[in-house]
Amino acid sequence: MGNLSLFPAIDLKQGKCVRLVKGDMAQATVFNESPGDQAKQFTDAGCEWIHVVDLDGAFAGKPVNADAVKAIIAAAKVPVQLGGGIRDLEGIGRWLEAGLTRVILGTAAVKNPMLVHEACRLFPGRIAVGIDARKGKVATEGWAETSELDVADLALRFVDAGVAAIIHTDIDRDGVLAGANVAASAALARAVPIPVIVSGGVSSIEDIRAVKAAASSGIAGVIAGRALYEGHLNLRDAIAVLKA
Repeated sequence: MGNLSLFPAIDLKQGKCVRLVKGDMAQATVFNESPGDQAKQFTDAGCEWIHVVDLDGAFAGKPVNADAVKAIIAAAKVPVQLGGGIRDLEGIGRWLEAGLTRVILGTAAVKNPMLVHEACRLFPGRIAVGIDARKGKVATEGWAETSELDVADLALRFVDAGVAAIIHTDIDRDGVLAGANVAASAALARAVPIPVIVSGGVSSIEDIRAVKAAASSGIAGVIAGRALYEGHLNLRDAIAVLKA
């Protein structure tokens, strides 16, 4: 798969762009008070997508930062995907009508797999599944719970559904700049015929090179957050590596 995308991440908490450490809401750093401004900065630098997570929504089980998401959609001239608290068809439909390109189902995919199948049927090509992993097992409810379900087993449930992508996040590496777990994402990509997006722990251009090197496994792209905000990774450079 030649066309790898970089997905800069905007994580929303109380209407602001933040990053968490290992998914801990108590360890949030605010990087920008204006999500719309942040989206514009990312698109001006050449990104093809914006990845948005409604953190409050993931914990509440319903969308919380709708105004901030709408500001991102308005400011970004590129496709936007959103996860966090979207748990029903009505919510999915409303967000897609509001201008989202893709809705990410995470906890809902674990607890209600039929929702994924139904959503893919109604909105083909516009549903992604977020699989958050802790030591290879699936975590849900904004990472507050870890199940006994194996990551690949969950992914295999959706092979025939028409899922556009799987976003594979290694929670133990998320927000700590420890390096992305590209090997685990590549293994998942080889196990299922669905494009896999690497997420969690991206710390430098070396991680981007590792993603590029694993492209043949079926990896479709990589999400970066804290490394971009703190200046460890230059967005233009990262995009150049993926496109080379």
